[in-house]
Amino acid sequence: MSGWVAVAGLGPGDERLVTEEVRAALAEATDVVGYIPYVARVTPREGLTLHPSDNRVEIDRANHALDMADKGRRVVVVSSGDPGVFAMASALFEALEARAAPNLVDIRILPGITAMLAAAARLGAPLGHDFCVINLSDNLKPWELIEHRLRLAAQAGFAMAFYNPRSSSRPHQFARALDILRLECGNERLISFARAVTTPEERLLTVSLGEATPEMADMRTVVIVGNADTRRVGRFVYTPRSAR
Repeated sequence: MSGWVAVAGLGPGDERLVTEEVRAALAEATDVVGYIPYVARVTPREGLTLHPSDNRVEIDRANHALDMADKGRRVVVVSSGDPGVFAMASALFEALEARAAPNLVDIRILPGITAMLAAAARLGAPLGHDFCVINLSDNLKPWELIEHRLRLAAQAGFAMAFYNPRSSSRPHQFARALDILRLECGNERLISFARAVTTPEERLLTVSLGEATPEMADMRTVVIVGNADTRRVGRFVYTPRSAR
């Protein structure tokens, strides 16, 4: 039996947002590999082995999946959101490239709805024009690079979405990010905090940059900053398709 690896996005949290393509792969799988809370979203069944692992072991996880596929197993590597957005798809290819003689097993990347897109939909359409996405965690890149990219994105006039804005181990960095945004964009620019979107813990908040505080975000929050044209209409936030 030929093995394969599917790297699948489980979406932002609501099981209704898992694609049928991902459901079909999980139904065929012999093994599921992933970060502990993501594997916990997969329903156990006979013939399926779950392999949860801790955070920050992405390459080990990818190698485990490739090793099992080489032996004929049908492996799904699960990520939240989309596997190509700050997730396991790139880690799998990095592990594959590092192998002395990579066995090119059947590899499929199955897209999912990102937390960023789910948050934008809940808010209205704040990403309706050109936008960029920045991961504010400095686990895999230096904070100086994050600041540099943040300044340039703000100066370029992009709407911006931020992942991993604030953790207990680095609470000061998001405060610094807000200072940079206020300097480059002004105090009146709209900023939205979308926490745990599509789950029962969902919370949405939109304020001006001048009103924003670091405590409004945590690691389950996607932060979206509008561009100069972003505005409110009723309870919604949107960015027009045309730019001034």
